[in-house]
Amino acid sequence: MSAPHIDIHRIAGLARLELSPDEESRLGAELSNVLDYIKLLEEVDVRAVEPMAHAVPHSNVVRADAVRPSLSHADALSQAPSQSNGLFIVPRIVE
Repeated sequence: MSAPHIDIHRIAGLARLELSPDEESRLGAELSNVLDYIKLLEEVDVRAVEPMAHAVPHSNVVRADAVRPSLSHADALSQAPSQSNGLFIVPRIVE
């Protein structure tokens, strides 16, 4: 089964690719093969397969969320090159 309706020249333009006529015909055939394979996959019965986000189960390893000591306000401001009224003063970047 082939897909003669594929406009490789248009697809290449959308992807901002410059293809030679030989490349267009070769890639057109390859894209047709990919679409044929997708059609084949559409025929597979997956009603008994549970939807999943990943093929292999996994879980994130995270540390426990616990309160820990941090810098005091005064200690943090003591390192600031410029401060005013208890706030960091930074250069203006948006006008």
